[in-house]
Amino acid sequence: MERVWLALGSNLAEPLQQVDTALLALGSLPKTHMVMCSSYYRSRPLGPQNQPDYLNAVVALETALTPEELLAHIQFIELKQGRDRQIHRFGPRTLDLDILLFGTKIIATSRLTVPHYDMHNREFMLYPLEEIAPNLRLPNGTILVNLRRKIARNGLIFWDDTHRIRYW
Repeated sequence: MERVWLALGSNLAEPLQQVDTALLALGSLPKTHMVMCSSYYRSRPLGPQNQPDYLNAVVALETALTPEELLAHIQFIELKQGRDRQIHRFGPRTLDLDILLFGTKIIATSRLTVPHYDMHNREFMLYPLEEIAPNLRLPNGTILVNLRRKIARNGLIFWDDTHRIRYW
């Protein structure tokens, strides 16, 4: 089993419901079990600012799936929840699931880049990840806390007081 870290995000079609539904789907994946989920966060859109704020979280899984198998499953979950990949890359979306880390693997294929290619610049990935894995060391040896200290919160706040860290 490998420890995997996924980022979840939504800003359309009731984001809270979208993320909760995605967590249920992730918990039902074969050869996989949920470990923990960060608190839910509210973040400003990365792209065009004329869209709603995002609900973001990071989840830890243990899986025996290969990275490619996991990618296929999470893309199916996105599709099932109305994700349209034809929309502008940084446009609004019902659901976005990204593999941040897959154990200590470094993957660079035409379909998958792990660690996530831009997580070091995204507060909505780093802060929730640090919340549930404060001692995490990235595959290149970088300590997560040191990486997170270099990035501002950029308006990142908790979504509300009821959606805090959960363990399975």
